[in-house]
Amino acid sequence: MRILFICGSLNQTRQLEAIARELPGHEHLYTPYYADGLAGALVRLGLAEMSIAGAKRRALCLDYLRETNLPMDLDGRGGAYDLVVTSSDVIMPRNIRHAPIVAVQEGILDPERILYRACKALPLLPRWLAGTAFTGQSGLYDRFCVASEGYRQHFVSRGADPARVVITGIPNFDDCRRYLENSFPHRGYALVCTSDARETFKVDFRRRLIRRARQLAAGRQLIFKLHPNEDAERARREIAAEAPEALVFTGGSAEEMIANCSLLITQWSSTSFVGVALGKEVISNIGGEELRRLCPVQNGGASARNIAAVCREVAARRSPRRREAA
Repeated sequence: MRILFICGSLNQTRQLEAIARELPGHEHLYTPYYADGLAGALVRLGLAEMSIAGAKRRALCLDYLRETNLPMDLDGRGGAYDLVVTSSDVIMPRNIRHAPIVAVQEGILDPERILYRACKALPLLPRWLAGTAFTGQSGLYDRFCVASEGYRQHFVSRGADPARVVITGIPNFDDCRRYLENSFPHRGYALVCTSDARETFKVDFRRRLIRRARQLAAGRQLIFKLHPNEDAERARREIAAEAPEALVFTGGSAEEMIANCSLLITQWSSTSFVGVALGKEVISNIGGEELRRLCPVQNGGASARNIAAVCREVAARRSPRRREAA
C-alpha cells in the first residue's frame, strides 16, 4: 500500500510519523502541508504565513523530514496513493481527493471569532480564513480521528458527519504521565507557555500576559517557554522589561517543564492539555471545565496504533471516490 502523509507543524509531523510506525510494510511518503487553487496562489504570494502552509512552517517541516531521513513526495505530485493521512482538513488539495483520506486532529483549535462566523455565513469564503477553527468541517475525509469524546461532540455540533468521527486519542497528548520522569532542573515554579498569535496574525496582548503571570506567580520562580514559531528576540525583550527575574527558554520540552511546574499559564495552546492531564493548576483562555471536557484521552500511548487501525479499515474498503469541493 502506498500512503501519503501530509504534515504541518512539527507537532503534527511527529504525530503522523508515530502513526506511520504503526503501519509497517507499506510505502510511506511525506510532504509538508500544501494548498492549490486560490489558497495555493496566496501561499506563493507570501500571504498565508499565518498558516501551516506558509513558507516558514513549510521550511521547518522540510528540515525535520530531511534530518530524520523520511522519504518525501512534495505536494503529493507522485500520485497514485492508496491512502492519504492528513494533519488537517482545512485545506484539501484536489490531487488527493480520489484516494481514501484519514484526517487526524492536532490539538486545541483557534477560537471561533469574526472570520469563523463570516465563513459560516458566506460559504463561498474559503475555510482557511478562519484558521483551525474550521477543523473537521470539510466533509472531504473518510474518517476523522479525534482526541476525546468532548472533541467528537464539538465537531459533530459544527456539522461533521458523526459516522466518520472516531475517538482514537492523538499521539502527542495521550500519555502525559511519561513526562513526569525528566531531567529539567527546576521544580515548583509558575510556567507560561506562550503562543505564536502575532506570527499568525491574531491579537496577543503580550505585556498584559506577562504582568498577569508575574502576579499569579505569587513569589514563585516564573518561567516562560516560548512558542517555537514566535519571534524569540522580541519576546525576550518584552519579558525582560516586565519580569526581569523570569527565566526564558526557547528550546527544550514544554511537556517536561509542565510536569515540574505548580502553575501553568497559557493562551490558546495544546500544552494546556498536558497540564490538565497531570492535574496541574491551569489558567488559560479556555475555562477549566471546558479544558477537562476536551482533554485528550489518556490511553498510555495507544493513539497511533488506534489511528493506524482506522487507516487499515479505510484502505481495505478500496472504494476511493472523487470528491468535489465542500
